[in-house]
Amino acid sequence: MAQRAVWLISHEPRTALCGTVRFSRGWPGDSGCLRYPTVEKRARVFNGASYVSIPEDGPFLKALLFELRLLDDDKDFVESRDSCSRINKTSIYGLPIGGEELWPVVAFLKSGMIYACVPLVEQTLSPRPPLISISGISQGFELLFGIQDFLYSGQKNDTELSIKLSQLPDLLLQACPFGTILDANLQNSLDNIHFASVTQPQKQPAWKAGTYKGKPQVSISITEKVKSMQYDKQDIADTWQVVGTVTCKCDLEGIMPNVTISLSLPTNGSPLQDVLVHPCVTSLDSAILTSSSIDAMDDSAFSGPYKFPFTPPLESFNLCYYTSQVPVPPILGFYQVKEEEIQLRITVNLKLHESVKNNFEFCEAHIPFYNRGPVTHLEYKVSFGQLEVFREKSLLVWIIGQKFPKSMEISLSGTVTFGARSHEKQPFDPICIGGTAYLKLHFRILDYTLTGCYADQHSVQVFASGKPKISAHRKLISSDYYIWNSKAPAPVTYG
Repeated sequence: MAQRAVWLISHEPRTALCGTVRFSRGWPGDSGCLRYPTVEKRARVFNGASYVSIPEDGPFLKALLFELRLLDDDKDFVESRDSCSRINKTSIYGLPIGGEELWPVVAFLKSGMIYACVPLVEQTLSPRPPLISISGISQGFELLFGIQDFLYSGQKNDTELSIKLSQLPDLLLQACPFGTILDANLQNSLDNIHFASVTQPQKQPAWKAGTYKGKPQVSISITEKVKSMQYDKQDIADTWQVVGTVTCKCDLEGIMPNVTISLSLPTNGSPLQDVLVHPCVTSLDSAILTSSSIDAMDDSAFSGPYKFPFTPPLESFNLCYYTSQVPVPPILGFYQVKEEEIQLRITVNLKLHESVKNNFEFCEAHIPFYNRGPVTHLEYKVSFGQLEVFREKSLLVWIIGQKFPKSMEISLSGTVTFGARSHEKQPFDPICIGGTAYLKLHFRILDYTLTGCYADQHSVQVFASGKPKISAHRKLISSDYYIWNSKAPAPVTYG
């Protein structure tokens, strides 16, 4: 249950290498890269003939970016990586390096930083053992999530990030000596650099590598994303969907603290369906699991409260996912494009549904014109907000702002003239040919969900030492929210 090596790599698109190794940890090799010598000796013994040594930073960086498809020039299909038989759902990879394959490599990209480690496998690697039998993988995730939380908790700029990266070597000496994880919460090691392992009368679970020490707090965040395809056609039905994610971060002392969070709906709220929960959830009402979007909605649908008892991991995690069949999309739209000689005449009408909170963090409508030249002339009339023109990109951005007017309806009309098309610079789209065109909405509403789902802070039950501070937040975000030209054939789209 140890780690052979750890890397932090910043993803830097449009640079020579597309990434930079910001941190690595282990035994001093020829490259100056750090590795754990005692763990490497154990790996040689356990893996036998299937042993593959830890590479230098340069080859590892190139192999990992290739496997994650993060190289700028990596657009071609590669059979060994992209075939259907290699669909990866685990964030665990095998990297071809120097004619051999380094496996297992735990890696994921978050906020522009790639977190990676190589767990020790205490058996031969040929044939590959099942992932569930490798306890070092779960601890690897625990360590990487702990590093992620440490780097970005309170971090506001690159200078603070660099300072925290410089602290990692000393912190890992305390939290992960000789590659063995004692405490994945690095803030504990920073607060008490003389951290010492405490005898724990309760059995430590394999998936939880350490314990938290500090002020108890529980943070709950509900994020709903709404997707929509609107055509304004009698023969094609408009579609929309809401997908929700409940994210939790529980800083609680003790080996196995227990928490119960309840999600509630208002009287007219839309029931949650297709609920998927994190493995740490200990029990669940069967009515929650059996509610499916495939079944027709009726009055007998389970509408909560939705209770989730669980034993939280140290890192931030997604407690559950859900979908919901809301009766109407938040913004109804009409978009029409007519070609008149060398001009396009556009008409846009948007209406905010009366049930939706009229208080946006931002709200914009992007109107792209593909397969045409740059915008050379524009005449328009807008009833609300302001219009920005990106001529070279052939793009109009209608900045609606933070509120719709009292009428809840706004409109935009005008004519657009284009110059000669340059194939290298102008945007191209194989779908938007002829009159096929769309408008895409971008918006975010804080302290609001379309289903009405919320976490009642007073109903959160915590069974741990100390009274925790409980905070709950929610927001609605647009995702793939399209309004298509009603005068053109509906495009073939894939979800």
